[in-house]
Amino acid sequence: MRAVSRLAAGAAGVLFVAGLLAGCGDAGSSGAQAPAATGGGAGCAPVAGQQLVVLQDDKNLQNSDNVVAAINTKAASSQAVAATNKVAQSLDTQKLIQLNRAVDVDRKTPAVAAQEFATANNLTAGIPTGASGNIIVGAANFSENQTLGELYKIALTAAGYNVTVQTIGNRELYEPALEKGDIQVVPEYAASALDFLNSKVNGANAQPLSSPDINQTMSQLRPLGEKVGITFGEPSSAQDQNAFAVTKEFSDKYGVTTLSQLAEKCSGAATILGGPPECPQRPKCQQGLVATYKFNAGSFSSLDAGGPQTKNALKTGAISVGLVLSSDGDLAA
Repeated sequence: MRAVSRLAAGAAGVLFVAGLLAGCGDAGSSGAQAPAATGGGAGCAPVAGQQLVVLQDDKNLQNSDNVVAAINTKAASSQAVAATNKVAQSLDTQKLIQLNRAVDVDRKTPAVAAQEFATANNLTAGIPTGASGNIIVGAANFSENQTLGELYKIALTAAGYNVTVQTIGNRELYEPALEKGDIQVVPEYAASALDFLNSKVNGANAQPLSSPDINQTMSQLRPLGEKVGITFGEPSSAQDQNAFAVTKEFSDKYGVTTLSQLAEKCSGAATILGGPPECPQRPKCQQGLVATYKFNAGSFSSLDAGGPQTKNALKTGAISVGLVLSSDGDLAA
């Protein structure tokens, strides 16, 4: 899933670093030294536990990486848009977590997990029929995106299309293929797609346009999509974006459920933040925690990008709080 693949591209060969690494800051920065703690408090020592919980981003540090269908404009018939919108309407973050758990933890194939979800959520009900022709759904090469591609396949097949799902790779590969019409539909992530198209259309030094507000993000994304021949559907409430997790035991012990509470109660020497080596320099990682929340960890542990090292460090009590992705299957209750 994206929790491993987009953050730590080596796990699945994905350059969805355009997503989380762009979300964390400029690719290529590094460094494992945390900014100096200035909170002056004792902090909150790690607490081991097996259940991970995400702390609410109550001041909206992260941008709105909601799942959204990207459709080649020439293929964006009313039936195609309606079918992919039905997928959007059927998903939320908790359901996406369960889908990822089915594939990444329970080891079901993306196609099986998608079909079970479609049946349980009556996915095909109400989809307009009468469409015809072939549609290729492109997917990035990590499991979450492949499962979303299979959901689109089910919905588009119900509309009448002959659908195949093809794993393409990273955004740098599938976005040009979508523009050309070599593929017709891709499961996208709104803020990451906007950042990519903004750089492509307006230049690498363009002012950032993505926002924590999904409506604002979509209002910027759709016009850029029109310029390159891509139509974006209705955004889902399901999000796959940076998040900070603790164990349930940590949350219960210190009374921490939001990032504001973490900053208020846990800034100080005993608190250990874990994440990828570049986290201290990234505006959506440790820099953002300091700037937005005034959270100052006592120390930083250089681990992986939301992958098994970080999650294991949380569960074993090696770190207090760690960077994960909001749709990680390990976050399922």
